[in-house]
Amino acid sequence: MAESDPERAPLEVLLEAPPAATRARGGSAPASIADRYGGPLEVPLHPDRPTLIANFVESIDGVVALATGPRGGGSDISGSSEPDRFVMALLRTIADAVVVGAGTVRSAPKHEWTPRAIAPEWQAACEKWRASLGLAPQPTTIVITAAGDVADGHPGLTAPDVPVVIATTERGASVLARRGVPAGAEVEIVSNGEIVGADAIVTLLRRRRVQLALCEGGPHLLADLLDGGALDQLFVTLAPQVLGRAASFTRLGLAEGHAWEPGTARWAEIVSVRRARSHLFLRYAF
Repeated sequence: MAESDPERAPLEVLLEAPPAATRARGGSAPASIADRYGGPLEVPLHPDRPTLIANFVESIDGVVALATGPRGGGSDISGSSEPDRFVMALLRTIADAVVVGAGTVRSAPKHEWTPRAIAPEWQAACEKWRASLGLAPQPTTIVITAAGDVADGHPGLTAPDVPVVIATTERGASVLARRGVPAGAEVEIVSNGEIVGADAIVTLLRRRRVQLALCEGGPHLLADLLDGGALDQLFVTLAPQVLGRAASFTRLGLAEGHAWEPGTARWAEIVSVRRARSHLFLRYAF
């Protein structure tokens, strides 16, 4: 990758907190990845429960999803930023599982939640890193759906080398049984109520022996994890555009469906700040 291309230059490290003195996932990445990222990427692991991190891209004014455009998702917000795709690939590489809501799956009808899908130019390096960490070739895709609204023909859920789990309610499982599920996907009933809450997700991850899970949306799922105290770290790419909102259409913020009052909101500590031209890569720990 040509260093003369500023879009593909190493990320500039503006702030980096000392690593936590605990067991962590990541560390010794291939030199090409470490050089590009500007150092090691490590996520502390809990000794007694799964660790949950999230990764989102948002505009300066906090928009993470649009109601317009071909997808209305991350690529529209980031401006198809190559550094943003690179960081996404790294987080998927070190994760045992990528957790997404059914709405996120519907908004990306051709996507696959793997490192190779988001940054194919880094596929070889990411596969080498996963192998060195003793991880499965691809992270498990876990789809969260209370209603069972998952299309059985979604190509991102049918790759033979990508394990897929659909976590749902009893009602959602009945819907999936009628409509069909993606080939090879497992359906797990994790709730006998109307929702799949944070506790049910953490229990599923523990049962699946997931040590590190990456949530990629949507904002309702992120808010549920925050409200349940399950989210450990948040990676946010701040894209240098202002998108605005209007009453005639819906644009979603980072956390939707919950509103916390002062004194009950979850505060975070900054862990690192990186820059690629005018994009900022922020990392927080809760």
